[in-house]
Amino acid sequence: MTVAANVNQCLSTIKGIEAQLSSLALNSSIEEASRVFHETMMVIEEIKMDLQDRKTQLEVEEPQYKG
Repeated sequence: MTVAANVNQCLSTIKGIEAQLSSLALNSSIEEASRVFHETMMVIEEIKMDLQDRKTQLEVEEPQYKG
């Protein structure tokens, strides 16, 4: 598996985790749990943005990875 494929797979997984955390934050009846889920989702969003930047960088540096 190429580096780009690994980054894309990781990015997809991160997006799924972010969506699940968002759902848990919205559906939690305990305020503290909802806050923790939301804060964790925000951290995951930062990681997602970093991965998207890395994907873009890979595509610029290695044209064969464009997808």
